[in-house]
Amino acid sequence: MDNLTLVRPNLHRMAVDRHDMLFHIPTSSLFELDELSGALLDLFDEHGTVSRQLIDQRLSTHFHQADLSETIDDLKSLEILCDDGKAARLNLPPVSVQNFPLTTLVLNVNTGCNLSCTYCYKEDLATPSDGQKMSYETAVESIEMLLRESPGQTKYNIVFFGGEPLTHMPLIRKVVAYCESRFTELGARPDFTLTTNATLLTPDLIDWFKQHRFGLTVSMDGPRSLHDRNRLTVGGHGTYDLVSEKVKMLLEAGMSRPVGCRVTLTHGVIDVAAIFDHLHHDLGFHEVGFGPVTSGDIAAFNLRPDELQQVFEGMKRLGQRYLEQALENRSLGFGNMHQLMTDLHEGNKKQLPCGAGVALLAVDTEGGLNLCHRFTGSALPKLGTVRTGIDKPRLASFVEQRLDRTATGCETCRIRNFCSGGCYHESYAKTGDPAVPTYHYCDLMRDWIDFGVQVYSRLMLENPCFFENHVLPRRSF
Repeated sequence: MDNLTLVRPNLHRMAVDRHDMLFHIPTSSLFELDELSGALLDLFDEHGTVSRQLIDQRLSTHFHQADLSETIDDLKSLEILCDDGKAARLNLPPVSVQNFPLTTLVLNVNTGCNLSCTYCYKEDLATPSDGQKMSYETAVESIEMLLRESPGQTKYNIVFFGGEPLTHMPLIRKVVAYCESRFTELGARPDFTLTTNATLLTPDLIDWFKQHRFGLTVSMDGPRSLHDRNRLTVGGHGTYDLVSEKVKMLLEAGMSRPVGCRVTLTHGVIDVAAIFDHLHHDLGFHEVGFGPVTSGDIAAFNLRPDELQQVFEGMKRLGQRYLEQALENRSLGFGNMHQLMTDLHEGNKKQLPCGAGVALLAVDTEGGLNLCHRFTGSALPKLGTVRTGIDKPRLASFVEQRLDRTATGCETCRIRNFCSGGCYHESYAKTGDPAVPTYHYCDLMRDWIDFGVQVYSRLMLENPCFFENHVLPRRSF
């Protein structure tokens, strides 16, 4: 062996208390470095490329030669070290996409919505009277297309979306009945989820959702002063009083699955801790997740750079509270942190930002196939129809382009397997092309992931049972 080179894009070191931790980027794995590994990497940090002679001179008086050789071999197998002059692998090579293991279908049942939220991204949004409703025939064709394209699955996920999906409950009831009968014939289980503004909930509806094990997410932006800034009726009135009343009724019903809340953070709505405390502690949502708006069509609602910085700082402060609770084996329902802990614990390596286009497609009211629910009504060409099936050449071309990180800012980024270039719709809103990665808050995302790795390290060192007790069970919700 001659010279060895450190492959810096494949590792990230950090100190957690007095522990020297290494995050292995290609596998999303976390290791605590022993004294020898730490000393060896210190030497490479100092020089970049190191000869075996220098390694022997600096380390052989403190460590056995056999241990040195074994550690070097281990680091080479992880592609943290490589022979000088040899190209190290940072990402998977470009691949040809042939299969689309579709398991989730989003049915956009109505473009109509009974609210007029100021920041809504939906390009096909309409008032209830002008809304385009999906027909039962189109919904059934959607289910049958799902089964044709991805047969033999044990579970299929059907997501009802809008507009406001509760404005088309007759269709949802019929689709649920059809799915429960059709999937049972095939030995599969349907899983139903729905996102709602909650204004149209009734006791009968809640009982029905409970009976069919719906996973419900309510869109709500915090206490009255924040929620009523943007979540308005068509007539321009705030909706907090009505929504909070409906939410209390929903949560008191004891749903068969935990009810979550999604918060949209926009210009002026950035107090993460206050919003979380109200929604989680005061109203009682099981879990609260935050979605910052940075590239919406209406620039006035986008978070300014200083506000985005404040949002991430607020999320880290809330994450610190999450850690304190977790160390006592209690779960704080902070959705963003739960997801980050899940990704780290399972070693998730995302080659794509999400399942859109591969495991998930969205159906518009006319039966057109879209990348996800955010793209229904957009100018992007459809990816097929429920009648003709997926346009596989078009979809494969898009996915292959996004998988290829060559000459992008993602190629050597340390969070490349967490972020994978960011949300497709943000890319589309920013550049007009969903295949182009977004870069406008990469530093904040890197800092957030670093924070998550530190929290994960503390938990694995001090209370590893937290994951089995509180993180992994989320998969069964």
